Amino acid sequence: MGTAEWAMLVVLSVLWGGTFFFVAVAVPEVPPLTLVLLRVTLAAAALLIYLHAIGADLPRGLRAWLVLAVMGIGNNVVPFSLIFWSQTQIPSGLASILNATTPLFSVVFAHFLTREERLTPARIAGALLGLGGVAVLMGREALDGIGLAILAQLASLTAAATYALMGIFIRRFATTAPAVTATGQLLCSSAIMLPLALLVDQPWTLPIPSGAAIASIVALAVASTALGYLLFFRILAAAGATNIMLVTFLIPVSALLLGLFVLGEQLAPRHFAGMALIGLGLAAIDGRPLAWLGLTRGT
Repeated sequence: MGTAEWAMLVVLSVLWGGTFFFVAVAVPEVPPLTLVLLRVTLAAAALLIYLHAIGADLPRGLRAWLVLAVMGIGNNVVPFSLIFWSQTQIPSGLASILNATTPLFSVVFAHFLTREERLTPARIAGALLGLGGVAVLMGREALDGIGLAILAQLASLTAAATYALMGIFIRRFATTAPAVTATGQLLCSSAIMLPLALLVDQPWTLPIPSGAAIASIVALAVASTALGYLLFFRILAAAGATNIMLVTFLIPVSALLLGLFVLGEQLAPRHFAGMALIGLGLAAIDGRPLAWLGLTRGT
């Protein structure tokens, strides 16, 4: 990846780093499927306003909308529902670690499903180093609940695998501009989630959420989803499925640094160790730092 893609990846990690926090605030008051519906619907509305402002149009062909529907299911409906439900059963820290397995799935899937992103020892080592760094960074307390809520953990892992598959699918089949693709898939997700949320959660019977929950939902939709997807599709088009999924390694780092600079939290030695491992993993997958050292021919 180039400097611009790395910069966008860091910004995306900040936007997505707040996702687990926003969900943790909102999900005690808003059922998972309703929370997914609100997230994708508000994000779609924000992006429709953006498309109108830039003079872009939504696609009209049936094939394009079928692709967007598949993307909406694989990028939003399935993983969002699984992750949101899992966070009702396991801590957000554990959920974020399980989500960080996405690059592991990506390097394997990309090897078998693409020609340009082959599996190499450097990519495997990088993915394992990055995952280990996330675990060290989050600390032992983030692993509380392992073995107790197996279905919730499997749900988070399934969501990670789904993200990895969709990264490959999108690069191969999405042919529209990033903003159009993001908006179209969110519109499809909204149409799918509406009957599901109405049938399962019956949201009209629920009390009005608190101000904190409402603010979290808005931030989740506008920042983490609408703006996040604009960046996501730009990076994916330029850098590939494996590289875009490296954002899941950077999300815990972003959350940690936000806590340091915004909340005045202190860093422990394990935080530095975790970030170092993540840095080594990113370097191994990117390939160029190792190539500069003469340790590999790059990826």
